[in-house]
Amino acid sequence: MSTPPHPWWKSATVYQIYPASFFDANGDGTGDLAGIIAKLDYLKDLGVDVIWLSPIYRSPLADMGYDISDYEDIDSRYGTLEDWDRLLEGVHTRGMKLMMDLVLNHTSDEHAWFTASKSSKNDPKRDWYIWRPGKVVDGVELPPNNWKSVFQGSAWERDPATGEYYLHLYLSKQPDLNWDNPIVRSAVWDVMRFWVRRGCDGFRMDVINIISKTDGLPDAPLVDHTQYYQPASMYFANGPQVHRYIKQMHTEVLSHHDLITVGETPFTHEASELAAYVLPQNRELNMVFHFELMDIDSSSESPLLRKPWTLSELKAIVGRWQRFMRDDGFWNAVFIENHDQARSVSRFGNDSAQWRAISAKMLAIFEITQTGTLYVYQGQELGLKNFPRTWGIEEYNDVASQNYWNLIKEQRQKAQGKEDVEMSDLLDSFALKARDHARTPMQWNASAHGGFTTGTPWMRVNDDYPEWNAEQQIGDETSVHAFWKRALKVRKMHDALIYGDFVMLLDAHEQVFAYTRNYESTSALVLLNFKEGKAELDLGKVIKGVAGYAFVLGNYENEGIGLEEKVTLMDYEGRVYVREGLLN
Repeated sequence: MSTPPHPWWKSATVYQIYPASFFDANGDGTGDLAGIIAKLDYLKDLGVDVIWLSPIYRSPLADMGYDISDYEDIDSRYGTLEDWDRLLEGVHTRGMKLMMDLVLNHTSDEHAWFTASKSSKNDPKRDWYIWRPGKVVDGVELPPNNWKSVFQGSAWERDPATGEYYLHLYLSKQPDLNWDNPIVRSAVWDVMRFWVRRGCDGFRMDVINIISKTDGLPDAPLVDHTQYYQPASMYFANGPQVHRYIKQMHTEVLSHHDLITVGETPFTHEASELAAYVLPQNRELNMVFHFELMDIDSSSESPLLRKPWTLSELKAIVGRWQRFMRDDGFWNAVFIENHDQARSVSRFGNDSAQWRAISAKMLAIFEITQTGTLYVYQGQELGLKNFPRTWGIEEYNDVASQNYWNLIKEQRQKAQGKEDVEMSDLLDSFALKARDHARTPMQWNASAHGGFTTGTPWMRVNDDYPEWNAEQQIGDETSVHAFWKRALKVRKMHDALIYGDFVMLLDAHEQVFAYTRNYESTSALVLLNFKEGKAELDLGKVIKGVAGYAFVLGNYENEGIGLEEKVTLMDYEGRVYVREGLLN
């Protein structure tokens, strides 16, 4: 019996574009759709199959476009719907696909739906959002419950016009939609149909697992004694109706088209909860972004604070997800960078001058040898790194950075009884962990502002652009860019790297991550040294013979190196070997 062909999206390489920072064609300092059109050949040449655009809808940009004021129009900063049509045509002409970023849990407070909703308690759209009266405690009016916003402070905002509070799990300018209202769900399906009719090939769905809140919206348990408002994800993540609503989305919209779908599912590490969104028989989404690996170096207090991580922890997380419910059809989304994460070479590699390129290439091998749909974030293919510690807080534009800074500053001022408090420890953390590092403009060449704009960039370009940029790398076969291009080809050539099983080797090794991927009659062996310093390996004890393994990819100039039982890996070295034609 022949194996049925795999859906196209499983072997796809998806490239995420953060439009404000990609390329500015009109010189106003903000990236735009015309800029993306100008770089389509660059993306095709790299090996990209699908382009995912972070939100480009009309927005006041309180949270960089994740606050949408019109789902069916393009923000003028980026262009027009006609520009989008031209972009789509250019993408499709080159054999690529275009994926939109849908933010469906909340809108902007400037969306016409919310303007109507807040106008009166009797407005037909009042229950399109989540409104509640405050509660009075000891003669003082408080919000309806003690839920903390993801971006600090109360998750409720009082509207003076009606005296009631609306729920906003993020910013006060991002009111949550009431998904329990079937008319709201119908309006959402219409938004999706609008983009599919226009030619969009799929959707990334922002925080899709928080659309259903626990009935009664109970107070969250007290875990942080420094403040009244408490983290409440146990009452809004993976809520009681979330799967019913996504199944309805599948029935109404997704099942009628051949789309790629990925849901963002924060606040969730429990595998069985995540599986429910993805398993094919459930008819929901193709895959989800979960954050267990991304949270490996995050303090429980805040993702902006770093905690040390070990390779053993990383191996355990990756190994578990690579093997998870494979036979039932669970499918991974493989990523180590996006617009909400610091740069991977600075987090998981070594961004010093000596090891930056080598370790960035090792991380490329780490990604392209995992089962799942592969996601690459803009600039990752160049080995872009975090901006320097010398930058002050004024360079951190992200609302998450600014709000957390202000919260801690106020706490310290209150505790110490003075205005001028020491904050350098927080800048140390931000320099490693802030979302801002992903959002610096792309470094295209060595000209002013890295060739990103002829104007003044909306955000400062990283200082290293004169010597670290796309133009300088494209002509250099030893560059990170050239390596990514090669690595993506190697992945496409070997189905074992995409669909094979996953067998961990040398589990206890504290420096090397090694595994095999076996598919049909092919076996791939992956060796990754995650640290500075050589690593001696004895493969004789962990694999059945080294004969027949051919070297297919490595980040040192050692093409054609044969595989022997005893292997010495150089600092941050990665290698891939493939053995074809063995009978199972």
